[in-house]
Amino acid sequence: MQVFSEIYWVFLGLGTLVGAVVIGYMLKNAYKYSDRGGADEKERPKLGEMPTGGGKGKKLFLSLSLSAIIVISLIAWTYGTLLFVEGQTGDQGVDVEVEGYQFGWNFHYLNDDGEYSGVNTTGTLRVPVDTQVNLQITSDDVFHNFGIPALSVKGDAIPGETTETWFKATEAKNYTAHCYELCGQGHSYMEAGVIVMEEEAYNDWYAEQRASAENDSAGNIAAAGV
Repeated sequence: MQVFSEIYWVFLGLGTLVGAVVIGYMLKNAYKYSDRGGADEKERPKLGEMPTGGGKGKKLFLSLSLSAIIVISLIAWTYGTLLFVEGQTGDQGVDVEVEGYQFGWNFHYLNDDGEYSGVNTTGTLRVPVDTQVNLQITSDDVFHNFGIPALSVKGDAIPGETTETWFKATEAKNYTAHCYELCGQGHSYMEAGVIVMEEEAYNDWYAEQRASAENDSAGNIAAAGV
């Protein structure tokens, strides 16, 4: 997810800048106060002698103030960014319920009202490109964890509970989802394909799946009536 990449680069950049300033200042003073010979003995402090001519804590106050400003700014910016990410999960985009089981994944596509649409896939998640995909992750048996490393999305699959998260793929290609919670002997084989499709192709596929689900439902009703 792009926002986490931005957080990473901001922290890396500021950390590198602060480290360069601290190390540079240390090297500057190491050179300034190094013993190069020929120094006047009167300039050297004696053992037990209090230093004179200091800045009366100005440097300490300045360093503490700058550190506090940087840390507080980073915390506030990161917290606000994460709140934005959490707030993105909602009505917009495509809603999919992800259900884990030993040892695979079921995907139930939801309508705009949050109800089951009748479209269901096993082992393959199809989504449109450049569209927010809201995931409601749960489990049918034991603890699992659904994650797509290439799309920076991960969420716990807990029996009886729902974990909400989302992602947006910016390129139409195939990815692989894995289980990241040790869940039994078949854990290492618990994968699912994630196919990111062009929007038009996805809409055609989804309409075909909806029509097929409605036909099956009508057939079942007719059979029950007989």
